[in-house]
Amino acid sequence: MTPLPTGRLFGTDTGADLVLTRSFRAPAEDVWASLTESERTARWFGPWKGEAGPGKTVQVQMVFEEGQAWMDLCIEECVPPRLLKVNTVDEAGVWRLTVEVSEVDGVSELKLVHHRDTLEGAGEIGPGWEYYLDMLVAAREDKPLPSFDDYYPAQKEYFEKLSIED
Repeated sequence: MTPLPTGRLFGTDTGADLVLTRSFRAPAEDVWASLTESERTARWFGPWKGEAGPGKTVQVQMVFEEGQAWMDLCIEECVPPRLLKVNTVDEAGVWRLTVEVSEVDGVSELKLVHHRDTLEGAGEIGPGWEYYLDMLVAAREDKPLPSFDDYYPAQKEYFEKLSIED
C-alpha cells in the first residue's frame, strides 16, 4: 500500500511553511515524550545526546539515513508538552522547524511545520517528512516501520505541485 501525502503549504512573509499533521489516541504528554526522550526518538528518527534546553544544542544521529550521520539541533524554544522550535544544521544547511502538540478529549494532534525560504526541494523534503511522521506512528503503535521507497519518488510530484494556501 502506498501512503498518501498529507502536506500542505501556507505562505509567510519570508517564504512558505510546509505543514504536516498526525493524530494519536494518547495524551499530549505521551506524544511529547516520543519527540523529546532519546530512547523514544531512537525508534523512529534517531537518538540524541547532549544537554537539552532552550538556547542549547544537542546532537542527533540520523539512524535511518545513509551513513547514519550526526547533526546539530539547536533548541530555540521548548514549552512542554506543547511547543518545540528547533534549527537543524547539517550538510543540507539550516532547517527551521516547529512542532506543536495539542490535545482534545484524549486525542493529540502533532503539527510539524518546516519553515522554508524557498519552495526549492519540496519534492524531496515533503516525502521525507511524511516518512518520518509515519515512522513515529509505527513506533508508537509497535508496528513494522515503513520503507522510504514507498514515499520517494512516489510522492515527489505531489509536493512539487503543491500550491500555497491562505
